[in-house]
Amino acid sequence: MSLKEKIISTYRSFEEAISSSSSINDIKDNAIKTFEEKGFPTLKDEDWKYTSLKSILKTDFCIVPSENKDIEIADIEKYFVDTDSFRAVVVDGYFSAELSTINTEKAIISSMKEAIEEKNELALKHISKIAPADNSMVALNTIGHADGIFISIPNNTILEKPIQLLHIATGISGETLVQTRNLIVVGKNCDAKIIERHQSLTENTILSNPVTEISVGENSYYYHYKIQNDVVSANLIDNTYVNQSRYSNAFVDTFSFGGNITRNNLSFFLNEENAVANLNGISLLNDSQHVDNFTFVDHRVANCDSHELYKGIYDESSKGVFTGKIFIHKDAQKTNGNQQNNNLILSENAQINTRPQLEIYADDVKANHGCTIGQLDKEALFFMRSRGIPKKEAKAMLMYAFASEALKNVKIEALTAQINKLIAAKLNVDIEFGE
Repeated sequence: MSLKEKIISTYRSFEEAISSSSSINDIKDNAIKTFEEKGFPTLKDEDWKYTSLKSILKTDFCIVPSENKDIEIADIEKYFVDTDSFRAVVVDGYFSAELSTINTEKAIISSMKEAIEEKNELALKHISKIAPADNSMVALNTIGHADGIFISIPNNTILEKPIQLLHIATGISGETLVQTRNLIVVGKNCDAKIIERHQSLTENTILSNPVTEISVGENSYYYHYKIQNDVVSANLIDNTYVNQSRYSNAFVDTFSFGGNITRNNLSFFLNEENAVANLNGISLLNDSQHVDNFTFVDHRVANCDSHELYKGIYDESSKGVFTGKIFIHKDAQKTNGNQQNNNLILSENAQINTRPQLEIYADDVKANHGCTIGQLDKEALFFMRSRGIPKKEAKAMLMYAFASEALKNVKIEALTAQINKLIAAKLNVDIEFGE
């Protein structure tokens, strides 16, 4: 039995017991039909042309993992950026109230499952309304997630501390497919920061397929930082979808350093005028790591901006993929959309496939895209070596200078410091970048 067949058979068997909400059951039933029709993406799918899941789909994954309540805060403390922050922790797909901050006074952090079962109006209004129902991996998550995180930030709220989302895979169920469904609803006139990380605590093969839906209210600032530095047995297909209201500013930054196969699906929907979307990313890979960043910015109305900058550095046999789509509708006049993808190749065996794309149906727009693929500047390297800087450190400093522009949207000092340390560790140098 293939993994697809196993999944469909398992969820068909207890379909009626999935939820007490008939509307949620209808959503899940349609998702089963979608996944049954489409299955896992393959290289024949244009959007997955350079990323194959074939090697990991041979694994006999446990698709309904057991709930592990033996994890303590001391086991995961080192994965938090700032110990004083609010916390939302999911273990093997299940929200952990014991490890999370429940009462922040200014925001609600709770179990997604409980929010649905208790018929939370805000959760029911937004769940499965942002992520595309016809996406096979979203459909798989819709039928298979055990739980997840629900965060509600009321109108006129400024969070002085970030909320850290930590998804833990323990491997207690062996080779595991871990799925969570997250919903973040930001009200009007808010300022909030989220730090997200997926971390495997096992050598067992893990495939994580989370879906995160985010609604950013009018005149709000929302920052979301993804730290991807997992073990070599971990695979991640991350699906994040952002709805923006008028005068909202949303920032999603993705920093990919570790893991086996990572696919980041990131989509912004600019639904009302004067919304601004910001997407930055750094991929720093070696060995045979594979990271695929697939971004989509949907300009639906006039007077909206989008800014996108992804930097990639690839060594040894690593492989990077970047596909950036900007879609500008007929009524989206006065749009300003720009996208840039810059890459360094450090080895003959490293690869990067980059596909910047614009689709424009409006007349009065400013839109551009571009990509570069190159090597380290030999003249700059020679200059630094002539000043007595060792070769390894000189190369590392040049690479950091190349990538650091993509750090400009990070507004948390402790997070900037951690990313700089991760870059130094990845480059195997003892340098305090950013000092």
